[in-house]
Amino acid sequence: MKHGKKYREAAKLIDSNIQYEAEDAFNLVEKTAKAKFDETIEAHIKLGVDSRHADQQVRGAVVLPHGTGKTVRVLVFAKGIKADEAKAAGADYVGAEDLIPRIQNEGWFEFDVVVATPDMMGVVGRLGRVLGPKGLMPNPKAGTVTMDVTKAINDIKAGKIEYRLDKTNIIHVPIGKASFGTEKLLDNFNTLMTAVIKAKPSAAKGQYLRSVAISATMGPGIKLNTAKLS
Repeated sequence: MKHGKKYREAAKLIDSNIQYEAEDAFNLVEKTAKAKFDETIEAHIKLGVDSRHADQQVRGAVVLPHGTGKTVRVLVFAKGIKADEAKAAGADYVGAEDLIPRIQNEGWFEFDVVVATPDMMGVVGRLGRVLGPKGLMPNPKAGTVTMDVTKAINDIKAGKIEYRLDKTNIIHVPIGKASFGTEKLLDNFNTLMTAVIKAKPSAAKGQYLRSVAISATMGPGIKLNTAKLS
């Protein structure tokens, strides 16, 4: 893959042989965010687990103290009082069976997170094939299948992120914007790491944190010293 001039300039700032202390890494990542837009800073956490086994899954959600810097559009599947509650709490879209053809047939995806009350999961399940691959399927572990739709919406709008392993046992999550500055990014990162470490499956053997890196949207990865994080 051929990288652009800004990426190559940013890469010169980083020694790929070094595992940086967290504060140094976040100072560096700000300098690598050279794009004209406010770049998202992401964390990439490789874990010593095998996600093919149910007892080694790592999945959950955490509210970042400073949010992600992104406006999140929330779709809620609910009926009656719970639908009214969702609208009052600031959900961007609220509906039930009426949303199925819109999503399934018209390819409507003007939302970032889906919340559902438990009684609506039979309806939402019919959308599994389209919501699942996009990581949009509501899940009790992530707090997106709940009767407390007000809390779910408030948490998401406040900066709640969901983390889960991909097929290569890596978690990729946004932890803020380059404009946040080192202190806020570090706060968000530490909150995420605490949650991921706490979520360690009892079946996981050996080194849990294999590698941790951060990067700006258009920038190179910066490795962190995992010994200081665990």
